[in-house]
Amino acid sequence: MHRTYGCVLAGSVARTRRTDTTGELPEAEAIRLAQQGDVAAFERLYHLHSRRVYSLCLRMVGNTAEAEDLTQEAFLQLFRKIATFRGESAFSTWLHRLSVNVVLMKLRRKSATETSLEEMTEPDEEAGSRRRDFGAADLQLSGSLDRVNLQRAVEQLPPGYKAVFVLHDVQGFEHNEIAEIMHCSIGNSKSQLHKARMRLRDLLHEALREKAREERKAAGTNAGAED
Repeated sequence: MHRTYGCVLAGSVARTRRTDTTGELPEAEAIRLAQQGDVAAFERLYHLHSRRVYSLCLRMVGNTAEAEDLTQEAFLQLFRKIATFRGESAFSTWLHRLSVNVVLMKLRRKSATETSLEEMTEPDEEAGSRRRDFGAADLQLSGSLDRVNLQRAVEQLPPGYKAVFVLHDVQGFEHNEIAEIMHCSIGNSKSQLHKARMRLRDLLHEALREKAREERKAAGTNAGAED
């Protein structure tokens, strides 16, 4: 899935040391050693978390090559910043915040018109998120169309919507964790998820209508050919 681990840290590990005791090193110990510059411990963290970070990147950009590049960039950022991790949140939450920032920076560079998560929230939606549980399971959306069409629809979401949808509905983060990752309120996270689901439903319905139009057109063409 990813390039070799050595490529991730090429040119960045001259000041580090390596131990031969990582094996099944517990995450907490791997973090402690990695903060001291231990390459093997950092590699342990890479193997523990790279698949999920890659999945996050892939869901957000919809391109395997870009997702691999973003995964490498996220772990390079982690290598540079791991000494700043203080354990005030779960390491996975902290790493995903860093990864989301890497992806959003990439998406903003691709389109200067993109807005931030907070800017995409209507003024009255914070109150609305308290009146209705936008974070509840969306049974109407579930199973609407096959996974290919759903992925295509997800790729059309604005970055903020997409990030919250992927974090919550794909990767299973709770709204309090997403709020920490995205630097927003819990109510805002719920609101963004609700809006993402509404947008997805519209996109999926449009896909169904387009499919029906194509089927009617094909049926008409076939009928004309038979005449």
